[in-house]
Amino acid sequence: MAEEQEKDNTWLIAGVAIAAIIVLVVLLKRDETKHLQSGAVQQLQSETFKNIEKRKTSNVTSEVGK
Repeated sequence: MAEEQEKDNTWLIAGVAIAAIIVLVVLLKRDETKHLQSGAVQQLQSETFKNIEKRKTSNVTSEVGK
């Protein structure tokens, strides 16, 4: 009689582990970019650029006044 070979699950375990890592990365990436959808970044950028422009114009007027 032929002996039954024991089934090797190494590739199955490796495949499940890779799939779990991919799912985890996708979920973490989605959570990481959640703040971009709220518009807070755009508001902060616009305020920053306004402040930069104010500094530039105040520097120019103070140099002209000298």
